[in-house]
Amino acid sequence: MEDKKVIWITGASTGIGKALALKFAKIGWIVAVSARRENLLEELNKENSNIHPFPLDVTNIEQCKSVFKDILERFKNIEICVFCTGIHDPKSEKKFNLEKIRKIMEVNYFGVMNSINSIYEYYNTKKSGQISIVSSVAGYRGLPAAGAYCASKSALTSFTESLHFEMKRKNVRVSLISPGFIKTPMTDQNDFPMPMIRSPEFAAEQIYSGLIKKSGFEIHFPKVFTFFMKFLRILPSSIYFKFIEKGMKRINY
Repeated sequence: MEDKKVIWITGASTGIGKALALKFAKIGWIVAVSARRENLLEELNKENSNIHPFPLDVTNIEQCKSVFKDILERFKNIEICVFCTGIHDPKSEKKFNLEKIRKIMEVNYFGVMNSINSIYEYYNTKKSGQISIVSSVAGYRGLPAAGAYCASKSALTSFTESLHFEMKRKNVRVSLISPGFIKTPMTDQNDFPMPMIRSPEFAAEQIYSGLIKKSGFEIHFPKVFTFFMKFLRILPSSIYFKFIEKGMKRINY
């Protein structure tokens, strides 16, 4: 086990995190997986013995520290950390719900901050390895019925850019993962057409390639959709609003 590389993935019980865990495990990496639902992590371990469950609620600061300590004590080294935790509630976002807004920010943004807090000194001392944060193209601009989700992802994107500058001086690569629509239990809640939606396995392949075979900052996919979203990002607000409002007429918001 000592000669194998180790990756830690949070939000690994379903969706992109799960598919990514299986991808790395199948090619021989040791994969430490974290999420709240321990039973789903145990199922992953049964599917591939290279996957090792470390249950975690990322909103618990001290638990993030203790879980990282447990992983490090067991495997001695961690090459890559991928922080993939995220929630969304499109129904509640159709009206202002302060409780839900706080919950989304607590999990999507502060959950990642808690995770980074747990590994910061390790990478600061190690001066090698990778930290990768899963955001979304929803962080590029504000979208209808997704205010809290877009805000949480926008915050993650900006933070990751800032962290890049700091960690580059320490020889630690920081990367941003910006998926388009991926079919997961979270996107299954959406009641509108999702253009160019892809499978979690597609996402895992794209992320693996971006982490291992390439060295750029942002890993985004599918490219046709994400480049279109990047184009919307640079439009003047007046044009952007008119474009989105035109599309909203076909959707029940």
